[in-house]
Amino acid sequence: MASKLHLETALTPDGWRHDLVATIEHGIIARLEPADATNDAVRASGVVLPGLPNLHSHAFQRAMAGLTEHRGSGGEADSFWSWRELMYRFVARLSPDDLEAIAAFAYMEMLEAGFTWVAEFHYLHHQPDGRPYDNIAEMSERIVAAADTSGIGLTLLPVLYRHSGFLGKPTSDAQRRFLNDRDSYARLMETRVPGGNIGIAPHSLRAVTLNDLEWAARTFQGKPAHIHISEQTREVEDCLAAHRKRPVDLLFDTIPVDERWCLVHATHADQNEIARIAQAKAVVGLCPITEANLGDGLFDVPALLAAGGRFGIGSDSLVRISAADELRTLEYGQRLIRRQRNVLAVARRSTGRLLLDGALKGGAQAVDRPIGAIAVGQRADFVVLQDDGYRDDAVLDHWLFTADNAAIKTVYRGGIPVVQQGRHRDRDAIVARYRKSLVGINIAT
Repeated sequence: MASKLHLETALTPDGWRHDLVATIEHGIIARLEPADATNDAVRASGVVLPGLPNLHSHAFQRAMAGLTEHRGSGGEADSFWSWRELMYRFVARLSPDDLEAIAAFAYMEMLEAGFTWVAEFHYLHHQPDGRPYDNIAEMSERIVAAADTSGIGLTLLPVLYRHSGFLGKPTSDAQRRFLNDRDSYARLMETRVPGGNIGIAPHSLRAVTLNDLEWAARTFQGKPAHIHISEQTREVEDCLAAHRKRPVDLLFDTIPVDERWCLVHATHADQNEIARIAQAKAVVGLCPITEANLGDGLFDVPALLAAGGRFGIGSDSLVRISAADELRTLEYGQRLIRRQRNVLAVARRSTGRLLLDGALKGGAQAVDRPIGAIAVGQRADFVVLQDDGYRDDAVLDHWLFTADNAAIKTVYRGGIPVVQQGRHRDRDAIVARYRKSLVGINIAT
């Protein structure tokens, strides 16, 4: 059954428009036309933006937020690699019920923060002792259920994870919940995602062999494809030692990389690698808050944009969930390293508009769904900001650099409100289940 929404002010591919009526059929914008005095549409009061895709999430890590902000007693500097050991200890405790509860909570927060679609980079497959569940897709189906509970759109990315380092380095016991072979991975790729889609996720070049990578790219050709790459300098050094190539170069020299690929982080890609990414029309998946939290470093965003490259944003470790904060941190990191302002903008254009436009386009491409624009044929996924008196692109600058999540009034998924007055419709029940899980896994120890 069709429904209608009267959009008072909306950001469309043609720019800012006022008083539009969106006719929505099966969650898709079927018509978009000027409002008249007799229209019977429900009024979406405020400034209406397309919902943002979150192109990289590890949902279970939401329950770790705040538990790793201390330094170990050893003499070595704290780093991504020491953080990873803490993550391994944490993940050993999680049951299927825990995962579903934590993921539903994280996805609820994403909706409240302006994300309406999530690409879940899902690598928690097996029981704590490494044995598969009777239903090999048990944990994948819990992610699907959590997305359904929250109402967020889902691109499920089961992770192919086979080794602990380059050239087939054996895994540790701490990684046994992640491991799979080709047969079990193919079965995971049969997981149904109603209303969403599924893609491949070779974890990283250190976790799969080049033969595994070629197999996955060939077998599941045409699906979204995401991979961690060049996040850490040690990863680059190990790749050079094993293959005499840098990670992005090795990826491109092994398989055809095109617009269906999302290269997550790519923090330490050099100028030649950045040029290759841009030329292939692949998306760089940037996760600025997590990259700052882990001390990863800063990707050269201006070089990517100068080459005509594409980017999107993700929440990764979910230490904080905020579309505005991810985009603000992206720009601020570039300001700090260059000691300039408005680094990612162009002359006489709003920085907020450039950031939002880029994240919408790149994110929609990375999840391969008709989202990220208020236009006919696109999903009716909207974020409505409070009308605080700002106009046109100043609305975006105010949201991204000043107001953050507090500016979000309503969020629609397929034309249906899932967040109203900044609060998810099922917040109380989702939070209660999440807190029960935290007690069960004794998260404080």
